[in-house]
Amino acid sequence: MKFENFIAPLFVPGDRPERFEKAASSGADAIIIDLEDAVASSSKDVARAQLRTDFTDLPILVRVNGENTPWHAMDIAAVRGAQFAAIIVPKAELGGAFADLAQSSSVPVIALIESAKGLSQARQIASLAGVSRLVFGSVDFCADVGCSHTRDALLWARSELVLASRLAGLPGPVDGVTTSIDDAELISSDARYALDLGFGGKLAIHPRQIEAIRSGFRPQASEIEWARRVVASGEGAAAVDGAMVDEPVRIRARSILSRIAE
Repeated sequence: MKFENFIAPLFVPGDRPERFEKAASSGADAIIIDLEDAVASSSKDVARAQLRTDFTDLPILVRVNGENTPWHAMDIAAVRGAQFAAIIVPKAELGGAFADLAQSSSVPVIALIESAKGLSQARQIASLAGVSRLVFGSVDFCADVGCSHTRDALLWARSELVLASRLAGLPGPVDGVTTSIDDAELISSDARYALDLGFGGKLAIHPRQIEAIRSGFRPQASEIEWARRVVASGEGAAAVDGAMVDEPVRIRARSILSRIAE
């Protein structure tokens, strides 16, 4: 799986290198070494010095500190000098240095949308050369706009990110975290909800969340059976299970079958 299409990327604090290998063996399909929220201000330089890629064959991404912090430039320089799969830039917005970074970076850039301003610019951000995917920083977004971290409150924001990604020809965006670590049913349900909206993955903050996220994105048996009947119906209009099937329906069916092994 290309890193652009990862489903369950897992954060690991950059100042805890003893956790890197454990994170890589968790079942995640990408590892995000976090230099930002998971690392205290006093440990930023230590975390940056611990950056490495030799502990796994999985794609390794780095979430750097934001451009308005004293660590941003040093983080970018450190990532550019190593074989990381991508840079995740928090609070991505236009008007500062983000557009220049995205268009000049030798490492693909993933835009973390975490503010009202960032969401309002999501279509422009997604269309920038160098931006490979959008990610929803839902918790920070709620703090910025003053809304609750619920499905109803965030539906409009999630929908805009899906649309912005599609218009720019990017893979489906990656949804934000479920803050519960142990409630597998809730995590899986949140992942399924994100999939139904058009998201292509979901951030994980603990190894125990990985299987629940993957389960939420995995097709159910009834979906697989339906998809196989639809694909087998041939070309043109046909009836399957009492409903009309044509090419748009078959596209949906093929998409479901493509996720069987994920």
